[in-house]
Amino acid sequence: MKTLNNLKSTFVKFIVALALVLTGASATQTIATNVAGQNNTVQAAMSKSEKAAKRWIAMRESGGSYYARNGVCYGRYQLNIAYLHGNYSPANQERTADRYVYGRYGSWVNAKRFWLAHHWY
Repeated sequence: MKTLNNLKSTFVKFIVALALVLTGASATQTIATNVAGQNNTVQAAMSKSEKAAKRWIAMRESGGSYYARNGVCYGRYQLNIAYLHGNYSPANQERTADRYVYGRYGSWVNAKRFWLAHHWY
């Protein structure tokens, strides 16, 4: 009986893992949505140096405008329009920029350092 229960448990774990692999796109979207929701908290808790680096990048990229456009890049942080998923609102630009920067550089200060070295971020 114990062996049968272990086999059932292993089978269930396998099915769940398989379902996660097959629905990876949905899981990724959910994670991105959750991260975006958390970014409001991150932004409120940003240090002065983080806020200053974020503002500095915005000024270099768009002069601070949420409506600036350069080819496929749009908004205050000149994000690729594909990252914005059709939502060009300032709130979505802020969330998306935070998600991008924290995912790629770990902080706005690090993103600014990269920008200074490469003239893009």
